[in-house]
Amino acid sequence: MKIIYLMMGLACGVGGVTAEEQGHKEHEEEAIQLSPEVLKEFGIELATAAGGTLTMETVLPGEIQINQDRLAHVVPRYPGVVLEVKKNIGDPVKKGEVVAILEGNDSLTPYPLKAMVDGVVTDKHITLGESLQTDRSIYSIADLSDVWVNVTLYQKDLARVRKGQTVTVSGGEHLEPAQGVIDYVSPTLDERTRTGYARVVLPNPDGTWKPGMFITAEVQIGTEAAQVVIPLTALQTLEEGISVFVETDQGFKPRHVKLGHANRTQVEVLSGLKAGERYVSKGAFTLKAELDRGEMNSGHSH
Repeated sequence: MKIIYLMMGLACGVGGVTAEEQGHKEHEEEAIQLSPEVLKEFGIELATAAGGTLTMETVLPGEIQINQDRLAHVVPRYPGVVLEVKKNIGDPVKKGEVVAILEGNDSLTPYPLKAMVDGVVTDKHITLGESLQTDRSIYSIADLSDVWVNVTLYQKDLARVRKGQTVTVSGGEHLEPAQGVIDYVSPTLDERTRTGYARVVLPNPDGTWKPGMFITAEVQIGTEAAQVVIPLTALQTLEEGISVFVETDQGFKPRHVKLGHANRTQVEVLSGLKAGERYVSKGAFTLKAELDRGEMNSGHSH
């Protein structure tokens, strides 16, 4: 096991300084020395602080729906009696495949009903021996190779969400997020809910996204330039607040930072970390744990 060296500050209560003030001073003076081997072993990664562009996002609820442009209905061409039912809900079908056979009322001749698209049967209204007319759909067949994502828009979102924006769609921890682009924003609001919706056409080649699923949509609503942008993985909560471990000549020291805007992966640093400084971007929790362990061994409690 490789050794992590921890250099502690002065003892509490020296020179009339209060325990709280001394605790803050200690955090400023503490340094953790790590060898390159230890950094690698614990998955600790370093980065150089730099400016960048922060993508601003808003998180909204939504639902997966059938792409209505890829939905086909099977309707009898002539009134007749059902002789054979070949497909049920959930069955896959190919364009031109026979889904049912009817006997015409006038001709008493059997004739087939065929699917007009490749897809899956999503609705069925037909039973053996039933007399059918030509005024209703007996099958609905949907091509689910892509689906619609209808994202709910509240009044406060209407001015920020528009066609062409990128959306990250999440369906839970067991589904990989997917990205799409808004291609339609409803021009009116629902009178009852006072909400509108934005639509994303999402590729669905393996059928992962199923109509009826509730999703979370992260809409990229703009960008902001920032002098220092770091990943959220760099942040650790210490006694004095949110801190980042900065590389110094003495080792890695925790430094309190003031934060600005943030998205789901990055955050703007307003003060406490300057462009060009090296800091721990990933694995900082290991340094925090070592810092806490060193304080406990020194007999301090905060």
